[in-house]
Amino acid sequence: MVVNIFNSPELIQEFTRVYLAIFYSIVALFYTVRIITLKRATGQERVFHGAFLSPNWWHHKIFDVFRVTIWMVCVARWWHPSMDAYLGVFSVMSSPWCLLLGNIMLTLGFIWTIAMHFLLGRHWTSGINQTGPTQLVTKGMYRFSRNPIYLGVLLSQFGFVLALPSWFSLLCFGIGVVTILRQTREEELHLAQRFPHDYAAYQAQVPRWL
Repeated sequence: MVVNIFNSPELIQEFTRVYLAIFYSIVALFYTVRIITLKRATGQERVFHGAFLSPNWWHHKIFDVFRVTIWMVCVARWWHPSMDAYLGVFSVMSSPWCLLLGNIMLTLGFIWTIAMHFLLGRHWTSGINQTGPTQLVTKGMYRFSRNPIYLGVLLSQFGFVLALPSWFSLLCFGIGVVTILRQTREEELHLAQRFPHDYAAYQAQVPRWL
């Protein structure tokens, strides 16, 4: 059965086309529900864009644009496969193994990100809350990485490159990496100001990534 599947690249390509559309629709639904339910449960905002034109504001806007663009492109190409010609798809990388590996990586990255969300619980926010957080989270995977959520996002974004090998996905990945690196620095500067002693000790013990 496995041999037959891998001898049918068209089948894997069509499966991946459908899977990406469904996957990013689920991602959009998860974040929408997560933000709404947390806001209702805590009575507080969960998304902080920051001051107009500030680095935090720019990072959020860039991510919002690319998240929506990726979602819309994946849904659109499900119905219109001819769109691939405009995305600059790399045919040499469109092998069944590459596509399936990409599907697995982006799925694992999303599952990892969801797990980190629930590890943070009500402490989770998006962006920099100038009046928070009220405590420093150092348990769970935060004992091994200062930014485990972003690790999951990066894994998922790299999986997207493999699942849709193209100039479009490479552009999204490059902008995503730069934006995450810049946002990470902004958030760590904020935490260092909020917890000057505790965060310095935490930084000395736990790496930024792994």
